[in-house]
Amino acid sequence: QVQLVESGGGLVQPGGSLRLSCAASGSIFGIKAMAWHRQAPGKQREWVAVINSGGSTNYEDSVKGRFTISRDYAKNTVYLQMNSLKPEDTAVYYCNANIRTNADYRYLEVWGQGTLVTVSS
Repeated sequence: QVQLVESGGGLVQPGGSLRLSCAASGSIFGIKAMAWHRQAPGKQREWVAVINSGGSTNYEDSVKGRFTISRDYAKNTVYLQMNSLKPEDTAVYYCNANIRTNADYRYLEVWGQGTLVTVSS
């Protein structure tokens, strides 16, 4: 069994910064892409950023230049550094990853439980 656990959310003032972490644990054979998504109140979940197994990254337009996704391969952890935060960044942030366990040849999509980020003065 594999799980993703996010941490690092909280309350921050506009213009501030937060760093989210998401650690994968369990019987892991390999991980392909890892990504962050978010869901604001009353809105659908949207993709924010992705980093593939080779380290290439991509960002949703509204966070380009403000958010940075990175990855620690040894720790099976993905990070999201969020700078210059705006009230519209308020959301529950979820990570997901394509993970292959030691018990299965397939890569399965796994989601974390989410961490709340609130940007407000």
